[in-house]
This record gives sequence, structure tokens and C-alpha cells, in this order.
Amino acid sequence: MTEIGTEIGGDPDNRLLAAAVAGDRDAFGELLRRHYDRIHGLAWQLTGSRADADDIAQDVCCTLAEKIGSFRGEAKFTTWLCSIVFNACRDFRRRRRSFGGFAERLAVLTGLARTPDGRDLYDAVWIKSAIARLKPAYRDAAVLVAGQQLTHAEAAEILGVAEATVSWRMHEVRKLLTAEQGSD
Repeated sequence: MTEIGTEIGGDPDNRLLAAAVAGDRDAFGELLRRHYDRIHGLAWQLTGSRADADDIAQDVCCTLAEKIGSFRGEAKFTTWLCSIVFNACRDFRRRRRSFGGFAERLAVLTGLARTPDGRDLYDAVWIKSAIARLKPAYRDAAVLVAGQQLTHAEAAEILGVAEATVSWRMHEVRKLLTAEQGSD
């Protein structure tokens, strides 16, 4: 276990994190400002809905206020944060299914980049559509690795699977997307 005050893989948030863990509200607020776009973006990628992402991001911010004191530096802060967002999205999907049986919306990459300017609109629509059609296990791995730029090990930790499983899933995603692009 790494002490929070020391470098955690070169984490630029170390000082703020140590202060937030110790109860410094200003440091916690600055961490939220720095990482809100990541929280909202991942929620949007996983739900495909800006409105749902808004709700989930708000819930995650409240959860972080409760959980920041339990951060022990066993993973990078961003990995720990992504796992909280991922679990919030998973819980949201479970609640949605149990309340109304709504079909899960899978527009995963919405919000990843700036609004398409026309030159890449076709590509953006194709990627969004292709990722949305992946099986949930593949989609989740792709969102964490490609969308959030986590390592396979970090994604594996969040997904609760072996690193080799994430590597295999990413290989399958590349294979499926390449095959699909070739059939267009």
C-alpha cells in the first residue's frame, strides 16, 4: 500500500488528495472541479444519455464526499474514481431495469469529443453505433480502455476480471469493429 502523501505513479493530484482525505473541503472541491468532466463523460459513455449522466455525476459527487476518507492509495485516484462511476452506472442500469424494463441505451461514445464538424460526422456516428452493438462486457472494456485511457490492469480492477480477460476483450473488440467496418 502506498502512503497517500507520496507519489502514486506520478499522480498530479497527490497533494489535493491527501488534503481531501484529511478533511480539507477546499481540496475536495478542487478535486471535483478537476475530475468532473471525467465523471460526467464516463457516465455519458456508459449510459448514452446526457440526462442520465447528469444524474449519475451528481450521485457520484455525493458518494465521493462520503468515500474520499477511505481512499488509501492502493490504486491511482483516477482508477479509483472510474470504478466508483462505473459502479454507479451499473447500479443505475439495474434500477432502471427493475423499475420499468427500459431497453438499455448504448450510445457509448456520445460526448467523448467535441461536436463533429461535418468532416468526421460519419465516423462518429459509425463508431457510436458499432460500440453500442457490442456485448456489454466488450463495450465496458472498450469504454474504460479506449474511452477513459485506462490500462488493461486498471480496467480489470474496475470490472473485477483478470487483466488477460480485458486484453482478450479488447482484441475481440478490434476484431469485431474491423470486420464490421469492412462490411460497410
